[in-house]
Amino acid sequence: MAEKDPGQILLDLLADPFSTQLQKTAIIAALGSSIGTTAVIAFLFSILRPFNSVVYAPKLKHADEKHAPPPMGKGFFAWVTPLWKTTEEDMVNLIGMDATIFMRFTRMCRNIFAILTVLGCAILIPVNWTATTRVGIEDNWLSKITPNLVWGSAQWASVSVAWIFDIVVCVFLWWNYRKVVQLRRKYYESEEYQHSLHSRTLMVYDIPKNLGSDEGIARIIDSVVPSSSFSRTAIARDVRILPSLIESHGKTVRKLEKVLAVYLKDPKNLPPARPLCRPSKKDHSYASYPKGHKVDAIDYLTERIKLLELEIKDVRQRVDKRVTMPYGFASYSDISETHSIAYLCRKKKPQGAIIKLAPRPNDIIWENMPLSPSARRRRRLWNNFWMAVLTILWIVPNAFIAVFLVNLSNLGLVWKEFRDELASSPQFWSIVQGIASPAIMSLVYLLLPIAFRRMSIRAGDKTKTGRERHVVAKLYAFFTFNNLFIFSVFSAIWGFTATVVQRTNNGQDAWKAIYEADFGFLLFLSLIKVSPFWVSWLLQRQLGAAIDLAQLWTLFYSFVVRKFSNPTPRELIELTAPPPFDYASYYNYFLFYATVALCYAPIQPLVLPAAALFFCIDVAFKKYLLLYIFVTKTESGGMFWRVLFNRFLFGTFLANLVTFLVVWVRGIQVDRTQVYALAPLPILLIVFKIVCSRVYDDKIHFYATRFTKQGRTEEGLNVKEQSMRNDRLAARFGHPALYKPLITPMVHAKAQNVLASIYQGRLSDGREAGGLGDSVSVSGYSDTYVMDSMMSGKAGKASPSMPGFEVVPESRLDFEFYKNRDEFAEDHGAGELFGSDIHRPGTPGTMMSGPDSRPGTPSGGMGFGANRRLLSPYNDPGAGPSSSGYVGPSVYSPPILGANEVPSRSRSPLYSLGNDSGANLVQGAALMPVSSYPTTPAAGGPGDGSYDGDVGTYRPGVPTIPPGIFGGGPRYGGLPQSDQEFGQPATSQDPTQYDYFRGPRRGTPGPPGGGNGGNTYRG
Repeated sequence: MAEKDPGQILLDLLADPFSTQLQKTAIIAALGSSIGTTAVIAFLFSILRPFNSVVYAPKLKHADEKHAPPPMGKGFFAWVTPLWKTTEEDMVNLIGMDATIFMRFTRMCRNIFAILTVLGCAILIPVNWTATTRVGIEDNWLSKITPNLVWGSAQWASVSVAWIFDIVVCVFLWWNYRKVVQLRRKYYESEEYQHSLHSRTLMVYDIPKNLGSDEGIARIIDSVVPSSSFSRTAIARDVRILPSLIESHGKTVRKLEKVLAVYLKDPKNLPPARPLCRPSKKDHSYASYPKGHKVDAIDYLTERIKLLELEIKDVRQRVDKRVTMPYGFASYSDISETHSIAYLCRKKKPQGAIIKLAPRPNDIIWENMPLSPSARRRRRLWNNFWMAVLTILWIVPNAFIAVFLVNLSNLGLVWKEFRDELASSPQFWSIVQGIASPAIMSLVYLLLPIAFRRMSIRAGDKTKTGRERHVVAKLYAFFTFNNLFIFSVFSAIWGFTATVVQRTNNGQDAWKAIYEADFGFLLFLSLIKVSPFWVSWLLQRQLGAAIDLAQLWTLFYSFVVRKFSNPTPRELIELTAPPPFDYASYYNYFLFYATVALCYAPIQPLVLPAAALFFCIDVAFKKYLLLYIFVTKTESGGMFWRVLFNRFLFGTFLANLVTFLVVWVRGIQVDRTQVYALAPLPILLIVFKIVCSRVYDDKIHFYATRFTKQGRTEEGLNVKEQSMRNDRLAARFGHPALYKPLITPMVHAKAQNVLASIYQGRLSDGREAGGLGDSVSVSGYSDTYVMDSMMSGKAGKASPSMPGFEVVPESRLDFEFYKNRDEFAEDHGAGELFGSDIHRPGTPGTMMSGPDSRPGTPSGGMGFGANRRLLSPYNDPGAGPSSSGYVGPSVYSPPILGANEVPSRSRSPLYSLGNDSGANLVQGAALMPVSSYPTTPAAGGPGDGSYDGDVGTYRPGVPTIPPGIFGGGPRYGGLPQSDQEFGQPATSQDPTQYDYFRGPRRGTPGPPGGGNGGNTYRG
């Protein structure tokens, strides 16, 4: 008999790709390998955990007392007890609201599928098995537990299970919705939120040009709530090319660090040839270099860093408030009033502007804030277009995955050599199919979250947490359409199309051919045949959870970087930092697993115990990961819940449609009563969604929804309004490019002696700008960063003998010493877990801790005790005099209303007499240095200590320094000016040094036992 043509075989496979020849053995292999491998990995983790705390418990080392997880012993199962004893209330304080909501969602999935496993398997498997036996058709056990051979009244079991499943899901969703509301209310009432600035701040964007001023923001809000109380407003300024310059500077610094790490790998045996590189295309002098010309990398990169810093300083000096952006912020004294105003404005666009509650400053995607509504619509349209293109293009490779990876025997039909191998070792290839196929399918989607994240940024998302929620939605839609719908029904669509084309070619009417092809029956058979694959795939998910727990990728990557490359000190420090948790990817996976289990439960009940097993194991694993390893990069306060709720309901809705298909194909064909019994379910789910939204959503999003006018004193100002002068709204919500300190190239201490001889000239050559005697301030705004000289002569700080480089000894290649620097902590918790937040120069300092504070965390008070320093203009990163003599309006601002305070905005209708964008251009500027001594700040003034909830720390007052304590002579603000006055070693302040234009580094801890303010240096 002649062998079939491979092309025809391929067409036949596309029409019917899923045979059950290998799938019974594949399920058993998947179960055994998954459980066995998970147990082995967990066993190895229990052995390695006590000896590698850098990987398996970094938060125990880095977190402060408030956020430190429960201590663990070194026993084999010592890590289990803290997981059992840590309650949800404890987790809110230890890991934050986002991580707590994640764990609540995971436990909800575990409980739902545990109950559905008992109910579904107890009803469907016996009914399907007995009904199939009565028919008298012999088949394998995997088919007997499906409704493939079950007809008639036996399908009432499927109808009953559908109702039971919907009730169980809705009860759990309602219960957890109520719990999430309670958690959100506790979050609103927490001390941190109550004392934070963003909690009582509104974000206003799409502001028209004629209202682009501080007073214009007030007009917009007053048009909706004319009786609102006093608010501080701040319009955004155009930062021009600052963000791109700072990004180029950071990339250049990292490139120089890499060049030096490779070249100085062995300082005693330097390579004979110096490293070369191509000039940057962004370099202004790029055109002067011959095409393809390479230059000395060390000299070129150091010179480019110097030029970039000078350009950044120049642009910062020329930032002007006369050029405004179409967004700004308004801060109130009362949280309830702020939220009630946001509630009233939620469906309104006064003057075309949009008013919402302000996110945390580190949550804002600043480059998208100036986008106009038309630009956002255009970007969203293109984003959706490319999403559709990617989804459609993926159908073809997805079809071949469905044909060949799911069933390796299909590959043997078109590949003769593989068919012979498959026939000789069927058991081995059954195991390979059960293990390799789901694993390969999962690896394909590793890059999807990264792609969707970038697409969401391009689409105009304004916050990072909002972007993550959109990524969850896009990933879920892509996975559900491609991995579930197309993957499952492709063979049915192909067979249906082939049948219709064949019948129409034979002369049959097209509509009659479509009707007789019976697409519903073909779809039902397709789901039956593919269902064993999803059982194997869900069983393999335990392996992924175990790999997460063991941090195998982290261990492998760290080993490769350390042994087979030349890591820079910065890269080595980042390797020891706690990694951020990717909520978008994990939420998408969990939602997709739940949707697969719900949809295939009426077809193959074994998917329910497979999903329940995964969630039962992963609840414990993920709890450990969030307590001891991962951090939340940007906290949203638990705002993921609505995305999860809606998609879980959508998965239940799809499950009802699958049950409808089963009953339509295999149910009673006479009166269709079973079909009518299922009809109310989708409608009830929609009603349930609407009820939950009406009852709970406002309570989740707003602390208060009823507006009440605030009381006023006889002078017309509430007592709280007077304290608002300390908010520094324009500084706290200013663009990061205005304050972000520039990073310093890091080199290992072993290369310090060689470093001076490998490049020509000092980096400080030609740096007249900003030198001594330059008294030009930076446009007079406190949120514009002035690059002061760095501390030198200390480990981990700039080398006095080699200006421009930060020498890092071997003993300090650890995140512990740099966790309060924004350049490191930005991607690893933003300082929220480490006792201080990344704050902005020129804003109030952040110091708070009790007497039991740990080494490396903020110390309490501003006393003169051991290992503590006062903040002085030379060691406070934003309060001291820069090279230009500018004093930032930090805790040193005088308590009286002067040039550094914005005048109170009157509620007079004569707005033109208030805050015009073209007038009072230096309002908010700090006073110039004076030689007089400060007086004791008045009560309630800027010098008083106050709690800053945005950073979760204490903002200390400045003690009065009487004349004569530290010797005579003029001083800036009367404060000590040198380290000798603190009893500390002298520091270099040479204005010709490379570091003179830089901002001071913050947060490098000193000897154990000493406190650290998070923004001060340690002796």
